[in-house]
Amino acid sequence: MEMSNSTCVACQHQIDAGAKLCPYCGADPRTGEKLDTQALLQEVFKPREVTTSQSVMEFARQRQGAVIAIAAIVAVVLLGAVLQWVNARNAREVSNSTAVSLAEVTDLSGQQEQTQQLPMPQMDFQFEGQPKTMRTFVLEPGAVKPPEVIAAEQAAAAAKQAAAAPQPAAPAPPPPAHR
Repeated sequence: MEMSNSTCVACQHQIDAGAKLCPYCGADPRTGEKLDTQALLQEVFKPREVTTSQSVMEFARQRQGAVIAIAAIVAVVLLGAVLQWVNARNAREVSNSTAVSLAEVTDLSGQQEQTQQLPMPQMDFQFEGQPKTMRTFVLEPGAVKPPEVIAAEQAAAAAKQAAAAPQPAAPAPPPPAHR
């Protein structure tokens, strides 16, 4: 697509035929008359009405780096002011009592025996002469004991019954006969 060209009457530059304004001199290309470009821009690009808060936000967006720098400076100044206030308060409110070192607060070796932790007592486990690893079974509802556990329980119960049952006495000798 070819563009048609025309010549500006005021400055004699080749410009687009559809141009309403010469980009070189700002005049009307047909008549050569200088136009008020601001009025033309206002006519084409109508400004919108903005509120004060919108204009402040737009100002902040356009100058974002400066706004961040000012905010950082304000934060540092506020922190400095708080530090000065705390230092001045600490200088006024100092206690006249003696200071307690942190080692005295945390050292447990110099405390009475009542507050020291008691040692664990010696615990002797009875394992019936057969030291084995302790086995623990967690029984859940519906769980079934393993067969080896059932056999071990039955054997222990039988041994316990055999030990508790009285031994059959030897047959008593027949009573002496009376003559």
